[in-house]
Amino acid sequence: THLGTLCLFVAFGLLGMRAGSFAFAHMAGNPALLAAGTPVFILSLLGFGSKAGFVPLHIWLPEAHPAAPSPVSALMSGVMIKTAIYGLLRVLGLFAQPPAWWGFALGAIGMCSGALGILWALAQSDFKRLLAYSSIENVGIITLGVGIGYLGVSFGNPLIALLGLAGALWHVVNHGLFKSTLFLGAGSILHATGSRDMNRQGGLSQRMPVTAFVVLMACIAICGLPPFNGFVSEWLIYLGAFQLGQRREPYLCVVAPVLALIGALAVACFSNAFGEQFLGVARTERAAVARESDWRMLAPMGV
Repeated sequence: THLGTLCLFVAFGLLGMRAGSFAFAHMAGNPALLAAGTPVFILSLLGFGSKAGFVPLHIWLPEAHPAAPSPVSALMSGVMIKTAIYGLLRVLGLFAQPPAWWGFALGAIGMCSGALGILWALAQSDFKRLLAYSSIENVGIITLGVGIGYLGVSFGNPLIALLGLAGALWHVVNHGLFKSTLFLGAGSILHATGSRDMNRQGGLSQRMPVTAFVVLMACIAICGLPPFNGFVSEWLIYLGAFQLGQRREPYLCVVAPVLALIGALAVACFSNAFGEQFLGVARTERAAVARESDWRMLAPMGV
């Protein structure tokens, strides 16, 4: 946190020095900022990336989210890490003509974060730790969308810019909804069974039908399956990737396949997570006597 904030202090110091003011209105589109563009971009990536959980700045995230109470985890994953995306977009938006390599860098970071995040999630047996790694994956998808959008800006293609940025911003909202639901669902399971270990659950759909239904809906959404909200935002990013692929440049043609790989791994991950906890038979005595959570826990999940 301290190192990330230090990078942001330096970045905004450079912007303020060049623009002659710290007001965004004086910075936006100011030609004097061009000379400081590269250091500001790199410092912003380090500063905001440490808060968002970009790989390799993600190491705090899977430690903090499982340790926090479930409602706090929902707030951290669903809302807090997205403030970094907002901050990054505000800074990038100050430059009228960002160079193309900014978009390439954001796209590469997004693809690495998305693919590695969901691969790490697949290896977890702790449900909240799985969800924390999944947050890295979804931040990667959002960053990939931002990268596509800024490639569209750099190439002078408003359609690519619109699809990439709209998909990224819509996925920020959608992830805040379904990931918060999943963390609250994890809290409901923990309250009923006393464990976050998926290997110690099983058969919970018979004893916790409301929690099972809500978690299932959130799992479908986070996998990007139609007709749920995750599909809509990811489909916009796909459309932007398809438009980029039409430029027939090798490094642009890999975007859509990598996004498809991330989606397929997400389906495998959350199918396994839901099945281990809610299907089959109870594996422990605590899971066998679990009861549905109080309506005060169920109502926020349902909303």
